[in-house]
Amino acid sequence: MIIDFNNMEEKAFPNFKGGEGDYNARMATHNENKIMKGRLEPGCSIGLHTHDTSCETIFVLSGHAYIIYDDTTEVCRAGECHHCPKGHTHSMINKGNEDLVFYAVVAEQ
Repeated sequence: MIIDFNNMEEKAFPNFKGGEGDYNARMATHNENKIMKGRLEPGCSIGLHTHDTSCETIFVLSGHAYIIYDDTTEVCRAGECHHCPKGHTHSMINKGNEDLVFYAVVAEQ
């Protein structure tokens, strides 16, 4: 299956999971699984949340993400991945001066 994010409409999700500003995403779903091309403008975030029934892998394309993962803080740069296994908690913040662009895969388990 080919997923062409370039031909999908980008939608804004205000205060996603309790975060600041808009989470902008182009999203494909298959059953309960989601594949997204996301974008956070400077100062925006995805709120802290727990993956009770799924895991999430985020691959940063440009910018850098400040990740709160359980009790730690990580910086994920372009070309790197962050993985949040089932049962763990995370949040993502764009503290940079450019858009944070990433792919995210949420897989139900």
